[in-house]
Formats: sequence, structure tokens, C-alpha cells
Amino acid sequence: MQLLPLLLAAPLLVWIAWTDFRFMRIRNSAVLAAIGIFILTVPLIGLEEAMQRLLAAALIFGVAFGLFAARMMGGGDVKMGAALTLFIPSGTYALFATVFSAAILAGIALILTLRSVPILRRTGPVSLRARGTFPMGLAFALAGLAHLGVLASAS
Repeated sequence: MQLLPLLLAAPLLVWIAWTDFRFMRIRNSAVLAAIGIFILTVPLIGLEEAMQRLLAAALIFGVAFGLFAARMMGGGDVKMGAALTLFIPSGTYALFATVFSAAILAGIALILTLRSVPILRRTGPVSLRARGTFPMGLAFALAGLAHLGVLASAS
């Protein structure tokens, strides 16, 4: 039951990855949909687990807001990073940190590879044309889906 919220959020993560890759924007509606999925699944994961996830999400939001204030992160990234934390089982935060780090590196490698194609750099998605930016929605989705896969295969 601990993985059910993340499983239900999987299609939303794919949509977030695509829209952030395409437009460099994570919509508030996507964040609200994620929060809605979490709220609906609270009875399945239990109140204690939900409270631990909420505390972790608040911590992530605080750190990410600091990065936003320093202009190192976008506002949608801040909100989605905190929302994604709601879907991570509390006993797996260390594993998720590793998976998330790998997802960021994989996302950067993908973006840099695609940016090296001249036609894509000129006419492709916004994330390939923008300088000094990275679509964190891509990393959020990769990390969430990979974490789901790792935990599902371990159980």
C-alpha cells in the first residue's frame, strides 16, 4: 500500500516531464493534481506515514524556496519537488536521494545531447533552446518512476 500513491501518480509524472521539457513550465494544475492524489490515498498509507511525508515535503519546500529566492530554481520546481516528496515512502528517503541524483545526471546528459543537435537547438522544445536552464520536471519524473521500479522489484 505504501507504493500505491506513487503508482497512481506515475501518469502525472510523465505529463509533468513532457510539459516541462517542452515548455519549461510545471503547471499549478499538475501540482494540485498530485496533492489531490496524495490526499485520496492517505487512508491507504495511514495517518502516521502521511504526517511523516508531509513533514519531509515541508522541509523540501523550505530548502527549494531558498534556491528559488537565490534564482537557482523555478517556482514550479519548488512546488513539484515538495509534492513529489509526498509520494516517497518515509523509510526510503536515502534511496530516493540517490535515485534523484542519478535522475538529475541522466536528465542533464539527455538535454546536453539533444542540445548538440543544431536543428533541435533552433526549433526544438523550449528546454533545448534555453541557456543555463534545466527542466527539473524531467528529473522529478525519472526519479519518481525509477524509485517506484526499484521498490516494486524489491518487494
